[in-house]
Amino acid sequence: MTGWLKARADELQLALTLLTRLPAHRLRSLPEAVAIDATVWSWPLAGLVASLPAALVLWLASALGLPPLAAALLALGTGLLVTGALHEDGLADTADGFGGGRTKERKLEIMRDSRVGSYGVLASILSLGLRAVSLGAIVLEAGAGTAALCLIAAAMTSRAAMGLPLLLLGPARPDGLAASLGNVKLEPAVAGFLIAALLALLLLTPPAASALVLMMVLAPLPLAALAHKQIGGHTGDVLGATQQVAEITGLLALSAILA
Repeated sequence: MTGWLKARADELQLALTLLTRLPAHRLRSLPEAVAIDATVWSWPLAGLVASLPAALVLWLASALGLPPLAAALLALGTGLLVTGALHEDGLADTADGFGGGRTKERKLEIMRDSRVGSYGVLASILSLGLRAVSLGAIVLEAGAGTAALCLIAAAMTSRAAMGLPLLLLGPARPDGLAASLGNVKLEPAVAGFLIAALLALLLLTPPAASALVLMMVLAPLPLAALAHKQIGGHTGDVLGATQQVAEITGLLALSAILA
């Protein structure tokens, strides 16, 4: 059992290193045998850790009397600092690649380019705007405490959602994060879904948690189908875009139920 727990702790530490800018790599040296694809189950837990500072900022800003939308934007900005805008960058690159390239090769080339085009800028604006408006509405109608819990739950379920394109698609290119993940095994992906669903049920009311879990499963499907058509598989950017789409739709669903 001790060896099993150590292996899971190693995978969680690697997930925090991959998905956040928190200094998880300084905790202890990880063995080289830790595989990236084995960390998928822990991605919701990485989302939990990453969202705690943002949830705290949302609650504090609201307690200080700031307008709900301002509190929501400050919270989202805090989240960007914790993650290094990793998923937002994936969404922007995916939008640029899918919108600006004509061939698979050109789309992948655009997605790897560090520059952001008009499609990426518009996608980023829509992402931040929709999430901020949704969180602000929840703060206004249900209170800052409930909104903070919604933010945490959405962060967890949206990171679990990244396991879906890994199950449905192969890597679109032979190198990079996608190649290291490949076709992830069913067990860690399902474990991630179950962890996210159970924690959401603990944090939210049954109707709200059910809506969030439903978005976790359904929201990535159109994007996975589009990625298959556009580039023939998944990339790290597609995973980031999947997280963003799942979080946006999840918060919109919560705002419709709670606000």
